[in-house]
Amino acid sequence: MSVLGRSVIVTAGASGIGHAIATSFHQNGDAVHVVDIDTKAVARFSSDHPGIKATVADVASPSDVCRVMDAHIERFHGVDVMVNCAGIAGPTGFAEDISLEQWQRCLAVNIDAVFLFCRKAIPFMKTARSGNIINISSTAGWHGYPLRTPYAASKWAVIGLTKSLAMELGGSGIRANVICPGSIHGERMDRVIAAEASLKGISEQTVRGRYTRSNSMRTFIDARDIADMALFLCSDKARTVTGQIMNVDGHLETFQGLDE
Repeated sequence: MSVLGRSVIVTAGASGIGHAIATSFHQNGDAVHVVDIDTKAVARFSSDHPGIKATVADVASPSDVCRVMDAHIERFHGVDVMVNCAGIAGPTGFAEDISLEQWQRCLAVNIDAVFLFCRKAIPFMKTARSGNIINISSTAGWHGYPLRTPYAASKWAVIGLTKSLAMELGGSGIRANVICPGSIHGERMDRVIAAEASLKGISEQTVRGRYTRSNSMRTFIDARDIADMALFLCSDKARTVTGQIMNVDGHLETFQGLDE
């Protein structure tokens, strides 16, 4: 399969943003490998996209990451594009009410997993003297996010890691960039809105309206918009673009506060 195009790994690729990215790269002619913890989602994905390899794994588990990467290298003989899309919303609540276990799990999935996959992919990219790393952060990665402190902290960390990788790897022909999505249409954002509405004691419609009004275009973002940016960043048209934070968010103007 690798002769058809680049070898691409997409974490959390069985649904949401990851699904859009994985299918877009596949349609581009690349050999794609999806990794996801959701067994049912992986089964549906495999049924819908038989031409894309899909593996069940916990991206925050070092042993699972090694297993996935070893299998990928054996099959595809390298890694050309590493897309770290896996992330969880984490708890919604005041910092003093968040348990250490909740904090640690959010950071394990949202930043430890990025490090683990990059650490395994980089040696093969260095050997090839080429490669692209795309890490998915969030608009919360450059704002504070009240009631979502573990999530915000982890997404800030993704940006710091990516910029550091760009500095380390540029001389080896490897580029690393961050995409910061805004509010994305889909079930995940629906759950975030429901949790916030419950905590604040207001309607979900009110919360959704505030998110919609928070950006200049007054809209939620489609997952395919993130996929389009990922394809661009990994193309020759972006051959000197590295270490950049690419916001796909309709231009965020304000972030929700506690008293809004």
